[in-house]
Amino acid sequence: MTTTDDFRVHAHELIRDLDAATTQMMSLVSAHQLSGPEWERTTRWQHEAYERWMNYLNERSYGDPGNNDQSR
Repeated sequence: MTTTDDFRVHAHELIRDLDAATTQMMSLVSAHQLSGPEWERTTRWQHEAYERWMNYLNERSYGDPGNNDQSR
């Protein structure tokens, strides 16, 4: 697999997880279930999925911090 293919596969996995978490959270909002253990679990899942997505994008944007290649 190429680097682009690797990026797409991993990005798709992260987006799918974030979408599932957000959908579950919005389902709870629609049901007026904005507290309790299910709300806490779902909001934590959504937050962590978002953080994983942003970390992956930032890692891909800025590359390896140990790499001082300025040719980009």
